[in-house]
Parts: sequence; C-alpha cells; structure tokens
Amino acid sequence: MTAPRIIRPDVRSVIQQPLTVAESPVWDEETGTLWFVDILAPALVRLSASGKIDRFDMPAAIGALGLCRDQRIVAALQTGVHLFDPVSGDFEFVSDPVGRDISCRLNDGKVGPDGHFWIGSFSEAKPQTDEAALYRVGADGHTRTVATGLTSSNGLAWSPDGRRMYHSDSRQCFLQAFDFDPDTGVLGDGRRLRSFTEDEGRPDGATTDRDGFYWSAGVSAGRLNRISPEGEIVEIYILPVAAPTMPCFGGPDLRTLFVTSLSTDRTGRFEAGTVIAFDVDAEGLPPFRFGPGHPPG
Repeated sequence: MTAPRIIRPDVRSVIQQPLTVAESPVWDEETGTLWFVDILAPALVRLSASGKIDRFDMPAAIGALGLCRDQRIVAALQTGVHLFDPVSGDFEFVSDPVGRDISCRLNDGKVGPDGHFWIGSFSEAKPQTDEAALYRVGADGHTRTVATGLTSSNGLAWSPDGRRMYHSDSRQCFLQAFDFDPDTGVLGDGRRLRSFTEDEGRPDGATTDRDGFYWSAGVSAGRLNRISPEGEIVEIYILPVAAPTMPCFGGPDLRTLFVTSLSTDRTGRFEAGTVIAFDVDAEGLPPFRFGPGHPPG
C-alpha cells in the first residue's frame, strides 16, 4: 500500500461574511454560480461569478440542496423537502421523510443520476441514537426509506457511470458503497469500504471526480481525503479551515474545488464557517437535476 500524497493547496477565500454551518455546495454549470446552505442561519446562499452574494432566508434549518430542471431549488428543511423558487420566493412542499416522531433532522442530500433527491437524516438526540436513515424522494412526493440504523447520514456521491453510490456515516465513521441502477434508483447490497479515525477525519460531505475517486471532507481533521474506488486514501489535502464539511467541483472547467466549513473553537480559537476554493489536477462532473425526465422508480 502506497503512502498517500500530502498536498497543501493554494487556497483562496470566496466569501467574507462569517457563516455558522456552511454545507452542501452545488455548482450550477448553466449559470456559473455556486449554491450552498448555512444550516443554522438558516439560509440558502448563491454566489455568482462576479462575486455577488444573494441570501435567501429559510423558514427552518436547512440541511442540503439540489438543482431542479425548472431552475428551482430542492431544499431539505427541518420541516421536510420543499421546492424553492429563488425568483418568487415561493415554497412548494414535496415530502416529509422524517416526520415529527423522532429527534432527527434532514442533513446531507444530493440529486442522484435517477433524478430523485437522496437525503439522509441526522440524530439530534442527546446522546445521539441510530434512528437516522437515508431516503429517496421523487418529484411527485413518493418517498422510500433505503437505509436505516444510521446516526449521521452523509457523504452521498456517485461514480462517473452512475453505477455505484457512496454513502458515509459521520458518527459511526465508515464509508460504504452500493451497486446502483441509474435508471431506476434501485440499490444493491452495501459494503463497507473503510472506517476512519478522528485524526484521518470523520467522513462528512463528499463528491467524486471524473476518474472515479471519492473526495471526503475530514471534518475532525482539517483535511480533504481523496479516496480510490477500493477505499484507499491516495491524497490528503491539508486545509486552512479546522472543520471542512463538503467539497464540490466547479468553475468553467470543473477543476476548481469549493469546500464549505463550519464554525468551531476546537483548535482553541473561534473560527467562523466559510467557503474556500482551490484548483486541483482533477475534473469533476456537473450535478444531476431533480424532476421528471427519468424513468419512474
């Protein structure tokens, strides 16, 4: 096993205003804008290529977002999955996968190759429990529970051919992979790819590149881990933020990594959440979009 390459990227800051828990960056390649959420603000934020920032206040904590085919945003709120129109400010309810019976909120989510919104929950119980789950939500509101026994569902991403889905649990500190049918959204059996130590970085949000490597935000270690399809850490990016939460590829050639972070005082001094960017020798893939246009599953 080869030791991973240690890389200290040339990082630039892309937003000056402090954030609480920045998460779920998504690059819209059609408009050249970066979307992300500030979970506890709660707000949806859009950063244009010119540097203009548009902030949309949300009615409840927001865990994740996805782009829609009709230019709306699919948003995972404490109150369920909604469609948000940034032009009118209108919300349309889609589904509430969690319900109010258990102490969980929607957390990490992403639109999959099947055009559905895959969204996991996060245990807010003290101490945390394994009541969290992963759900698949259709544009018609049809919702299916696809994995249970989780504490903090996270790290959703797909291989370039759409035939493998990655998923992690930040609290149970494992990464798993499922066989995936990109047409129907049917999952095969999951298998553990690796477990993580705190020093390696609890696996938070993630993305994949065109070569099939999985990029995982090591939220407990101030680093980004690039992981092979076999589960080996091949590159470690040492970051100037203590608690990175999720990477995404963007920029005109999809060779810029945007990384969100959360506010923390773990290093002994308070550090606000932010969004950073740096160029990498890898290319990402444009995001999938939510809505009809895929075979029903």
